[in-house]
Amino acid sequence: MNDSVPSLDPVALAAARAKGKRPWYLNDPEVEKVLSIAMALAAELAVCRERLDTLERLLEQKALLTQEEIEGYIPDSAAEGERNARHRLYISRILRILKQSFDAPDASEDLEQIAKKLSEI
Repeated sequence: MNDSVPSLDPVALAAARAKGKRPWYLNDPEVEKVLSIAMALAAELAVCRERLDTLERLLEQKALLTQEEIEGYIPDSAAEGERNARHRLYISRILRILKQSFDAPDASEDLEQIAKKLSEI
């Protein structure tokens, strides 16, 4: 990693909010939140599939690994830990809309309603 680039916290960045009130385009904000999550998943998956395809093609072209070797790989505990950390960041990005909603509750909701919503997650 380049030492001149500052370290950024992806979880904090995923929770960052634009100034002002969030615009809602659908009639139901809850439906819009689900759509936002689905679109975040779609974007993440598209990028991952492109990168995975590139890597697998390059590995086979250079005769470094075959598809069978890739499919049969079993990660060690260090790799598993790194994957779990990436999963945490991934989920933070996907569920960003929910975190932001709970960080800035609607003024019409009382604390009891907010606590109920949180307990249902």
